[in-house]
Amino acid sequence: MPSRIVSTLRPTAVNSVLAEVKALQAQGRSIVSLMRGEPDFPTPPHIVAAASEAMAKGRTTYPDNRGEMKLREAVAAKLARDNQASYNPATEVLVTTGATQGLYCALTALVDPGDEVLLPNPVYDAYQSPIRLTGAVPRPVASEFADARFTLSVEALEAALTPATKVLLLNTPWNPVGTVFTTKELAAIGDFVLRHNLTLISDEIYEAITYDGCHHVSPASLTMELKARTVIVNSLSKTYAMTGWRSGYCAAPKPIIDAMFLVLQQSSRGPAMFVQDASTAALSGPQECVAEMQREYSRRRAIVMQGLSGIPGVQPIAPEGGFFVMADTRGLNEPSDQTRQRLLQKHGVVVVHGSAYGSQGEGTLRISFSSGSVLEEGLIRLRNGLLELLP
Repeated sequence: MPSRIVSTLRPTAVNSVLAEVKALQAQGRSIVSLMRGEPDFPTPPHIVAAASEAMAKGRTTYPDNRGEMKLREAVAAKLARDNQASYNPATEVLVTTGATQGLYCALTALVDPGDEVLLPNPVYDAYQSPIRLTGAVPRPVASEFADARFTLSVEALEAALTPATKVLLLNTPWNPVGTVFTTKELAAIGDFVLRHNLTLISDEIYEAITYDGCHHVSPASLTMELKARTVIVNSLSKTYAMTGWRSGYCAAPKPIIDAMFLVLQQSSRGPAMFVQDASTAALSGPQECVAEMQREYSRRRAIVMQGLSGIPGVQPIAPEGGFFVMADTRGLNEPSDQTRQRLLQKHGVVVVHGSAYGSQGEGTLRISFSSGSVLEEGLIRLRNGLLELLP
């Protein structure tokens, strides 16, 4: 029989919706997805070549369980170059099988059963399960929505805090809402973390995808005091179109990394050696491929904003980062999951309902522009469907 902890888990929103999609496709229905957060670009050729060369050289055995030193050195150099944060690659960097494993290792290393982890509301729903698997409790923090932007205030953080709170899990750029926290906002959040002796887990996987002059800032770059209480979690999936390679990394003070490594080694040897060599090439090599992808995302973002403009009762929210547009659909006067289901069933277009990400996502839909090949057709179906739903 399943354990009590497993009984607390739920399928992620994407997997739940995918089950509905597959059932319709089995009936022969034409479905266009504007749901998943997966880049449709090929992995840049120099990264693929590095993997091929590594395999040809026999780099197919067990890797260093902490991560190959060359990759850890590349991570440390990248963090210094792009994030103005200094880490010792020998003791303060851990290579993981994607960011998901990094989050799990960090949470397992930092919390005990019954502890609480603060999460912005709304936020990426897949954070819930690794928290619950540790026996800890997710505690939502109410966001504020004003001037077409979601924010997280210190007052809301204070209101959510309890004696059991141990960790704040922050995502910037923030999936699904697209906010890129400013230095001023992060400084206020950092002061809250320090004042209450918490640890900050900073998920930064969308850091390279920002718009309109917004720039990613890592909380670890602000002060040495905050850096000492921050765990950076990142991966190469979004930045380098390497979702299937499953290559990620974490950076934190040595005692935390040591604890995370103890967790990691119980279930993983880490990414394959040739994958780590390719990741080293990605981080250390030319970065124009990243800039090219960002420019294309910017173009697609504009297409979505234009495609959803002028629909009564619907207001697209321009993201500052990431590749999702949240559409405010409160003017349609129906639950977001009902809207999503009607769009899928009647118009064959897949989006995610905002309520999947928390109660304060209700009244919104998340629309992905990570795939350019289906964007035009998907937006036609989505626009027609939303127009049909007008009260």
